[in-house]
Amino acid sequence: QVQLVESGGDLVQPGGSLTLSCAASGIIFSIYTMGWYRQAPGKQRELVAAATSGGTTNYADSVKGRFTLSRDNAKNTVHLQMNSLKPEDTAVYYCNAERTVATTRLYFWGQGTQVTVSS
Repeated sequence: QVQLVESGGDLVQPGGSLTLSCAASGIIFSIYTMGWYRQAPGKQRELVAAATSGGTTNYADSVKGRFTLSRDNAKNTVHLQMNSLKPEDTAVYYCNAERTVATTRLYFWGQGTQVTVSS
């Protein structure tokens, strides 16, 4: 049974920092692309950042220079360090594990953690 368990969501003031964590179980963590997505009220879920199994990390333009994704294959965890937070970063943040086998896309989601940026 695959489980992705997020933690770290909170209420933070604009300009503040927060670190989200995701602990994975039930998958061979090292071969999956691990990412963070977010969904704000009334908006579609969007990619925030993702790190491939080969170590390549991509970020949404809106978070470049502010957010840093890191993965620890030994501990099956992925973290999202968020700095200089803005009100528009407010959303539910979801951990994602994904890989493609032949033409089949395998993906798993966590339950989400709320991040609210407000004064």
